[in-house]
Amino acid sequence: MPLSNNKVADDGTACEANTPEEGKAMVDSLIKVVACHRHLASCFGGSTDSPHLRQELRQTRERAQKLTLSCRQHLTSRLRDKDLPEAERKDAELLWVAFSSSLELFYADMCKVFNMGNNFSLANTCALVQTGLQGDTHEVAARALSLPELQHEGTGAQSDSVERQELSQLEQEIAQVDRTIEDMELKVNVLRWTVEARGPQNGEPVSTDSASLSIMGGDEEAPGGTVERRKIYMIMVLCGVAAVAVVISLCVIFLA
Repeated sequence: MPLSNNKVADDGTACEANTPEEGKAMVDSLIKVVACHRHLASCFGGSTDSPHLRQELRQTRERAQKLTLSCRQHLTSRLRDKDLPEAERKDAELLWVAFSSSLELFYADMCKVFNMGNNFSLANTCALVQTGLQGDTHEVAARALSLPELQHEGTGAQSDSVERQELSQLEQEIAQVDRTIEDMELKVNVLRWTVEARGPQNGEPVSTDSASLSIMGGDEEAPGGTVERRKIYMIMVLCGVAAVAVVISLCVIFLA
């Protein structure tokens, strides 16, 4: 199975966002890809682990690293701009906190995959943990990568040499992301506890897909349905009270 170079590119090789809206869209995309990578990492070493899963992990890592470079360049340039208006600076700081937090989660999941890769090999499927999970993860990865369908390269089992090569490459990527986090802290000093979250309380989620809407649809009900149920419940209570009163009256009449 051929391996691709997924390391973060050098400065200037990724497209930069020219507007705040483009920067926000990039951060949102990064959060989505990092969430997908976390979902895939949770299946690593389990009953759903496969060469396809590990390829999807590589593809999501590559996408996340490209977005990381673009987000870093955009937010660093804006936050280091002394002429940036106060309102725009606050928006940029919010994006910076979301971006840096997502990057730290991404780094932690990469370390998790690396550590588990040393203990769980696809060459010995008997060592995998039988978690009971079933199904493929390609739909989740395809949505995160904005692809209609995810194409997998090859279906054969991986050899020990290929897995060692992948782990070595992953170790280099982890070191690169670690350096990126340190570089961000040196260039921009934004204290997270000083950044105040803004937005309406109980607001709608930023983005939802069809799967999320279908899950939410099972729990949400129309306001009219709740009112109707309350009316039916009150009628049932009144009928029960009336029936008890009739029974007591009959008992009094016949026993008197």
